[in-house]
Parts: sequence; structure tokens; C-alpha cells
Amino acid sequence: MSREFSKIKESLASWGEIRQLLRGGEQGQLVPVVIPKDRRGFAWMALVFLALYCAGMAALTDLTIIAALAALFFLALALVMIWRKAIIEIEEGTTGVRSRWGAITSTLPPGRHYLWLPWDRVDAVVDTSTEIPYSAPIVACPTAENVPLKSIEFFLKFRIVDPVAFVRTIGAGNFDLVLSSAVQDAIRQRSRRVNTERAYDLRGSDVGDMQDALNRQLGRYGVRITGANIPDVQLPDQYQQHLSTREKVAKEMSAYEREWELTRKRRIDTLLMEIERSKKTRDARVVEVKAAHNTARKDVARMLEEQETEAQRVTWEIEARGRAELTAAENEAKALRRLAESYRDNRAVLQYELARKRLDVGAKLAENAPQPLVVRTQQGQSDSALSTLLLAQLLPRISGMGSGPGSGHVNGHTPSA
Repeated sequence: MSREFSKIKESLASWGEIRQLLRGGEQGQLVPVVIPKDRRGFAWMALVFLALYCAGMAALTDLTIIAALAALFFLALALVMIWRKAIIEIEEGTTGVRSRWGAITSTLPPGRHYLWLPWDRVDAVVDTSTEIPYSAPIVACPTAENVPLKSIEFFLKFRIVDPVAFVRTIGAGNFDLVLSSAVQDAIRQRSRRVNTERAYDLRGSDVGDMQDALNRQLGRYGVRITGANIPDVQLPDQYQQHLSTREKVAKEMSAYEREWELTRKRRIDTLLMEIERSKKTRDARVVEVKAAHNTARKDVARMLEEQETEAQRVTWEIEARGRAELTAAENEAKALRRLAESYRDNRAVLQYELARKRLDVGAKLAENAPQPLVVRTQQGQSDSALSTLLLAQLLPRISGMGSGPGSGHVNGHTPSA
């Protein structure tokens, strides 16, 4: 494990060395910012002076053509030199900070650019795409019990997202001091919340809160922390011996626990075998009971069927007997009805015969009945002597015959003794 903080610095280099410094660093130090040397010199001015001198010679001497050609040559060479020195190339993944008269005016994206004016220059080339790794081993971090840990290694990755703010506000050298201080403070605060016996839990633990806190502190410098973790934690030697003793005891306890677990499993297996054997016996008995139950159900079902059959037979016999008696009663009633009808018909015939015989007897009696003698007298007058005499003669006859159908009235009066 590294025992030193990662170092961040900025370097002054030519345009040809910028790529190597940004990607590989310098002497084991991280170089996220390179200040390029301005390669634009004033050699072109000497060529311009030569061109002017040749032009003067062409105007004042007889070497007009040769001097004019020399002036044009030196002037063209000066222009080519100016054009060549004005070209700058920003590498992919980097950003150039452009300034004018020392004031930062804009940024230059990757690609070819031209700086024609001598007071325009590139102050810095900043790596804005690479996630720069940073390692910070913190020594003597106290825990919650105030036990100083031997060391805690903290690893993070950051990226410069605002090159102008980074260059203008802090710079690479000062940022190294600020970052190391912020990391130490964050690690010490985290270790203060952890008990010594759980210090190893810091390895690989979630440090999202630390990353957020660092982003809040470093965001003003145009830097963003993209990842962080704690790869290693080392305890004090004495506490490590104590932990080794505890680990030894824990291993012995674990061995005893495994032995007891094996014994328990063996006993459990034996009990399970006994339980399975008991289950099989119980299942066999359950099968026998079910078979006996099924047999009993069959017997009861057969008995019930027989009883139902007998009851059905008795019911049918009773119904047949009742139907026969009902039929006999109905037949008897019909016979009585017919007999009554015949009696009624015979009675009418008899009544007719009786009436006819009564008429015959009445006719015979009428034929043999005496003829009454009616003596009419005037109304309101007393009987004459003749009528009285005749009546005296007839009274004995009438009284001898007795009362009968032949008896009658004389002159409307009933004779009396």
C-alpha cells in the first residue's frame, strides 16, 4: 500500500510535451494542467527588415530585379513563419484557456486554432476528460474509542469540468493542498463514527456521503468527484494481536460450533429416521383402518340397500293393497250407484203402476157408486113438504151404505141423523 499522498502539480512545457505530461504525469506526480510555452518569437521581424532592405536596394541601385526578388522572398518567408507560428493544436480530451493581455477571454475546444495577434495566447491546457486518480493514505485516525488506527487509505477519482474556474480560482498546486486537507478531514470524521472492532468494515463501505461532501467543497473550483472508496484499513499492532487472539478464539468456537452442528444434524437425522419409520407404521395402520372403514361402509351400504328394498317392497304391497281396496270400494260404490239408479227407475215404474191401478179402482168404484139426487130449491125459501118427504125416504139408504164414494150432498146440505 502506498504511504504517500498523490501529488498534483502544473508544469511548464512546450507544445510537443503537453500530451505526454497530461497522460503520464511528471516524476510520479499528476499533471492535469500544462502551461504551454509561447513559441511565437520575433525572428519574422528580421525577415521583414531584410525584405525592406532589399526593396530599398531595388529602388536605389541598379540591382532592381534581384533585389525585388530577394525582398519578395524574405517577405514570403516572414509570412510563412508568421502563419506557422500562429497555428496551435489542442489535443482531444483537453481544453485550452485563451487570454488576451493577461485576461482570460474564452476556451479553445480540441482541434486546430490560429492566434494571429501577438497579444493572444494560450495560458493553460487543461485535461477535462480524464478521470484523475488520487490516493490519500491517512495516518493515525482515531476511532470512536479514541484508538488511533494505523492508516486508512482513501482512493478517489476526480475530473475537471470547468477549466476556467480551475485555472483562475485555485490552480493545480493549490488544489493539491485543498484536496488533501478535505480528504483527511472527511476520513477522520468517518473514523470517529466507527468502533475499533468494526474498523475493518470501512473497507469497501459506502462513502457516498463523503463523496457528496467533497463535491460540495470542491465544486467551486470546477472539479467533480466521480468515484471514491476505502480500499484498505490497518489497525494498530497491539490491537491486531488482540484481534488475532479473538480470531483464534472465534475459530475454535466456530470449530466447536461446527462439531456441535454435526452432532445436532446426526441426532436430527436419527430422529427424522425414527419419525419416518413411525410415519410408515402410522400410514400402514391408517391404510388398515381405511380398509376396515371401507368394508364397514360397504356392509352398511348393503344393509341399507336391503332395508330400502324391503321397505320399498312393503310400500309397494301396501300401495297395491290400498289400490285393490280402493278399486273394490270404487266398484262397490259404482254398483250401489247403479242399484240406486235402478231403484229410482223401478220406483217411478211402481208409482206409475200404482197410479194406474188407483185410477182403475177409482173408475170401478165410480161405476158402482150410487147416483145422488139433488133437489134444488130456490134460495132463501124454506123446504117444501115434498122435499122433506123424499129426503126422509132416502136417508135410510144413505145411512145403510155408510160413508163412501157414493155418498153425496142433497141440495148442498149434508144429511144428518
